[in-house]
Amino acid sequence: MSKTVLDLWVGLFVIAGIAALLFLALKVGSMTAVNVGNSYEVVARFDNIGGLKPRAPVKSAGVVVGRVASIQFDNETYEAAVTLRIDKRYQFPKDTSAAIMTSGLLGEQYIGLEAGGDDKMLKDRDRIFLTQSAVVLENLIGHLIYGKAQEGAPQ
Repeated sequence: MSKTVLDLWVGLFVIAGIAALLFLALKVGSMTAVNVGNSYEVVARFDNIGGLKPRAPVKSAGVVVGRVASIQFDNETYEAAVTLRIDKRYQFPKDTSAAIMTSGLLGEQYIGLEAGGDDKMLKDRDRIFLTQSAVVLENLIGHLIYGKAQEGAPQ
């Protein structure tokens, strides 16, 4: 086998390896395309979104039911408006609540939906009014330290 043919086979093998790694990275990162035609969008507003990012999962009962489509800052209310794209297979009542949760102690953040009891279901472009902002670890530590300092202060 000549050196040129061997170099060609090695090059093809390297390209196949890079393509396989790219495919794996996209699958693990959940960056595969979402079928826009089979979903509806709802908006939830939060005081603090912490480290939430677009494409983060939207889960209900631990099942991924959608993705975060976009995050925007509202200059009038000073809140973050988070647009959620939810698969049409999953219908939620209008009084559903949304909370920003964390996977594990320092894991990625996602939106957790908890269904309410209303008879009417959310439709495209509806708003979720019951929201709970992200718990920021630095703020919790600051409150804990400040609270302990207040306990030890002379009165």
